[in-house]
Amino acid sequence: MSANILMKRLPRSAASSTQRMLRVGGITPFSATDYPGKLAAVVFVQGCPWRCGYCHNPHLQPRLPGGPLDWTRIRNLLQRRVGLVDAVVFSGGEPTIDPCLANAIGEVRELGFKVGLHSGGIYPTRFNEILPMLDWVGFDIKAPFDHRYERITGVADSATAALDSAQAIISSNVDYEFRTTIHPALLDEDDIMALAQTLAAMGATSYALQVFRAQGCGSATLNAVPVTGYPSDDLVQRVAALFPEFILRRN
Repeated sequence: MSANILMKRLPRSAASSTQRMLRVGGITPFSATDYPGKLAAVVFVQGCPWRCGYCHNPHLQPRLPGGPLDWTRIRNLLQRRVGLVDAVVFSGGEPTIDPCLANAIGEVRELGFKVGLHSGGIYPTRFNEILPMLDWVGFDIKAPFDHRYERITGVADSATAALDSAQAIISSNVDYEFRTTIHPALLDEDDIMALAQTLAAMGATSYALQVFRAQGCGSATLNAVPVTGYPSDDLVQRVAALFPEFILRRN
């Protein structure tokens, strides 16, 4: 989901001038698609060190001083959503980049919401710290856990961090969905099958393939490549057979 909703600057509270708070880049007050089976508000956190070409929130990649939205005001908005939505999802950017994430999650839980997280597992230590506080994780896995990861993220050793976090999820009792955005210029069908087999061997039970969509993507190169017929029906059937829960998402 794009973080283009409620991006206008709101007045800062007196508390935000003296306390470190979550750097919020946007909020969607109502979503039926970001937490399976739940109505949710989505809080978009500023900052991500990876530079995936298909990112549809590239404006959230910079980690700027402060943030366009004040966390105190966001928390008050969420309080007014009690009874209207079931959950709050922290997305990004990469929400685990923010050292104030755990505090924000705690405040949201005190309001009675379930808590979801969208993450690429970039910071395994912080990811492990907050994992017990979560009810559900939507975990983005970019590629097989080798040199192909760096080809997408633009960051060396990014596969190591993602693998550590993925293993932590599987070992936890937290509900999750592993999902991979696929584009024929980045992952061919052998790549996709290799990743699916790796995840199944790790014990993953829930997996989604998400076909690239041009909306919000700033890469002219990726946007120019057609995705018609990709992935093939045969590949989808073979991947689906590996997981108790599987879904293919197209545009």
